[in-house]
Amino acid sequence: MASEIRNYTLNFGPQHPAAHGVLRLVLELDGEVVERADPHIGLLHRATEKLAETKTYIQSLPYMDRLDYVSMMSNEHAYCMAIERLLGLDVPLRAQYIRVMFDEITRILNHLMWIGSHGLDCGAMTIFLYAFREREDLMDCYEAVSGARMHAAYYRPGGVYRDLPEEMPKYQASKVRNAAAIKRLNENREGSLLDFIDDFTKRFPGYVDEYETLLTDNRIWKQRTVGIGVVTPERAKALGFTGAMLRGSGIEWDIRKKQPYEVYDKLDFDIPVGKNGDCYDRYLVRVEEMRQSNHIIKQCVQWLRANPGPVITENHKVAAPSRVGMKTNMEELIHHFKLFTEGMHVPEGEAYAAVEHPKGEFGIYMISDGANKPYRLKIRAPGYVHLSALDEMSRGHMLSDVVAIIGTQDIVFGEVDR
Repeated sequence: MASEIRNYTLNFGPQHPAAHGVLRLVLELDGEVVERADPHIGLLHRATEKLAETKTYIQSLPYMDRLDYVSMMSNEHAYCMAIERLLGLDVPLRAQYIRVMFDEITRILNHLMWIGSHGLDCGAMTIFLYAFREREDLMDCYEAVSGARMHAAYYRPGGVYRDLPEEMPKYQASKVRNAAAIKRLNENREGSLLDFIDDFTKRFPGYVDEYETLLTDNRIWKQRTVGIGVVTPERAKALGFTGAMLRGSGIEWDIRKKQPYEVYDKLDFDIPVGKNGDCYDRYLVRVEEMRQSNHIIKQCVQWLRANPGPVITENHKVAAPSRVGMKTNMEELIHHFKLFTEGMHVPEGEAYAAVEHPKGEFGIYMISDGANKPYRLKIRAPGYVHLSALDEMSRGHMLSDVVAIIGTQDIVFGEVDR
């Protein structure tokens, strides 16, 4: 008599390269078919929300970069907006355009990382190399404005840290690069940061065409993504999906359009949506989002070139005074020391600020008791919500499909395990 066949469990991650960070999945399998997927979190445990209660408002800002560490400035944006709402603070128009431009640069950075790693997870090596080629240029833009390639800490309550630089950093000669090679590398770096970004926006649509040549009609790519991880519009809404996960199921919801912030209501762009709610549609949505972000950046560059002005509030209880002013004005010097030692005192109240983050709705809910630190901070991270649907999306699929479904969710664990 044949013995009874039972399901078995398999640990997927946390060190598996397709597990995206420190995700541990306990999969219950019937052969290679997934019966149940149980995500285990708690291995990273950043404790960002609790740490914020012990830091001044400015000191907590660099923690935001380390949440979703692929979408750094977008995290900062929601945090600064929450503080600004509690303070009733107006942001200079130029600073708003700079923020929007870097939000969209961040969206492209995120989607390049996503398309490269998602392709790699499903067996496509070349797309990973192509995507990182373009990421390098955009990381240089981050470095030019903030001095850091990843954790920028560039946004500030009331605006941004400083105006855009008039010079772009250049490659230097070395033992392995001769003068001709250096000249070629620096061709688009002779002007300002805006000139460099403008040059990038002209080149980028051709690069996106290359990505689509590699993947969109690729037979193997479609076999790995079409009909995989299907989520109906009704379920997507019920599960709390946002961003490309929601739009891939055909729901036209984008905070930039529906609840505009900064200057998004002054800009022209479209919201791409899918039809079938599968991994392939979510891929198509994100590819089109890169094109739309490029279009937004072009508009911001054009406006910023024509409109100089302040980039941060002149309220020195919130923003640091200028270095020049501190050398001649004792009151400004005192404001500087007070801001960076004691921090700003935010009026009592509560505020929620959300941005259309590359992964969905990223929100900061903040409660102030009038002190120089938040009384409570709650982060609404899109990846956490999407991960909770992994079980439902994976059931009935093969083990190899779980990799594609994790990839389509675009999970970064810094925000999930915050």
